[in-house]
This record gives sequence, C-alpha cells and structure tokens, in this order.
Amino acid sequence: MKSIIEYENFRTYMQDFYDQRKRCSAFSWREFSRLAGFSSPIYIKLVCEGKSNLSRIGVERVAAAMGLAGYDLVYFRSLVAFCQAKKDADKMRAYEEMVKVASANKVRELDNVPLLFYESWRIPVLRELAAHMPGATPGDLARLCYPKISAAEVKDSLAFLVKEGLLKKTSENSYAQCEKRVRVSGEAMPIAVRAMHRQMAEFAKNAVDDIPSSERNISGLTLGLTSRAYQRVISELESFRQKIIAIATEEDGMDQVYRLNLQLFPLTRNKREAV
Repeated sequence: MKSIIEYENFRTYMQDFYDQRKRCSAFSWREFSRLAGFSSPIYIKLVCEGKSNLSRIGVERVAAAMGLAGYDLVYFRSLVAFCQAKKDADKMRAYEEMVKVASANKVRELDNVPLLFYESWRIPVLRELAAHMPGATPGDLARLCYPKISAAEVKDSLAFLVKEGLLKKTSENSYAQCEKRVRVSGEAMPIAVRAMHRQMAEFAKNAVDDIPSSERNISGLTLGLTSRAYQRVISELESFRQKIIAIATEEDGMDQVYRLNLQLFPLTRNKREAV
C-alpha cells in the first residue's frame, strides 16, 4: 500500500487500507467500524463511499484504527480537513499543511507547483512578459504590469518560475520559456483555477472603466438556450479557444500580455424548476 503522503483523498486511503486488510484476513466493514469505536457496522463503508463525513473525534478514531502516528497522523488530519472543507480558502489552508508535512519529513512532495502558479495572476503574466523583454530589470517589468506591482514582487515571481523550470535564465535579466507545462490535475487544482478566475474577472470589471475602449474588447450576449444548445455553444467556445492559441503562437514576439476570458453562465434557474 502506498504511503499516505501520496494520497489527496482520505476516502481513497481508507478504502485502500480496508482492501489490503481484506486480502490478508477476514477483515470486514463491521470489524473496521468496531476498531474505530463506531456502533454502526457500515459507518466506515459509508464514509469511504462519500455518503458520510468524519467528525474531529471520528478522525482520531479512524486514524487509531489504521495505526497512524507521527507525521502520518498529522497528514491524515489535514487530508480529511481538505476533502471535507466547504470553502476554497479552508481547502487551500489544509492542502498547504499537507504539503508542509510531506516536505518537512522528506517524503515525496505533493505537486504544489500548479497551485502556486495559479495563486497569483503575476506568475503567468511575468512568464510571458519576461521571456519577451531580454535585459529588462524587475523594475522595468513592474512598471508595465496592470494592476501595479512592485519590483520585489516581480523578483520573487521570476525566482519561482526559474526554480520550477517554467523559465530559464539565459543571462542577467534575460529569460527564455521552457517547454515544461503546468499540469492541471489533482484534487486541489479546481480550487486554484477558481481563484485565478476570480482575480481575472475582477480585472475585467475594472478594465471597463480603467482601460480605453480602443485597447480592450468587452461584449456580451443574453440569450435563451436549451441543454443541447448549451453543449453546442461550449463546444464552439473550446474550438474558438484553440484557434486563438494558434493565432498567438503563429507570431514571433509580442507587444503586450492580454487575458481572454470566455464566460458563459446562467442568469436564471432552469424553468423546469418552477413547474
């Protein structure tokens, strides 16, 4: 069975623990629940299936039943908190604790690079900008960014990009993009991506007033769609996104870094809900 540090879902870990014990003995869900101090013989099974959650006391009981101690126990507590948190901020806090435990104990670290990449709009923007401005100092890059950021923030962002292999330093204040891509996967990725969407949506709102219309294009449609039409629109949006990427990569160099938001969201509930 894999180390608990390699898991991003506590239910999967519990299921794997049960399956391993089952293969080696007459272990049952009843026995698992009994060891954890639960009166219901299927409670642990319901937790593994996502039909029930663990309380704080339940976390300690289940951990004891699985023989977890030391950093394994600390990681399990954070893992449960991560999976059961309702708010993105709470999830991210728990995930950061998981990463700290893995790193501090020199166990295989969780892939935290994508999370940090999406944590701030500065990272993807500076990855594009720095690669096309050889010789530009952090102060030079900071003055070009909107919203305003400091030279120190630019320096920190560039250091992160180089460290993680997303930029390569070719000479003093000169960088080149590496082929390495940020892997968008894992239990925590949707949280990081949503955080980035929130930042960019806020920037789009500010751009309506702060940026001349000649330098931006903001438009929208309000329309009624069936479920089938919605899926067709989604398909067209994905096709359009790929065409935009192709256009951008056909050109050598760049003049500015842009953000394109493709947003399609409901303004009403489904009319069937009113019936």
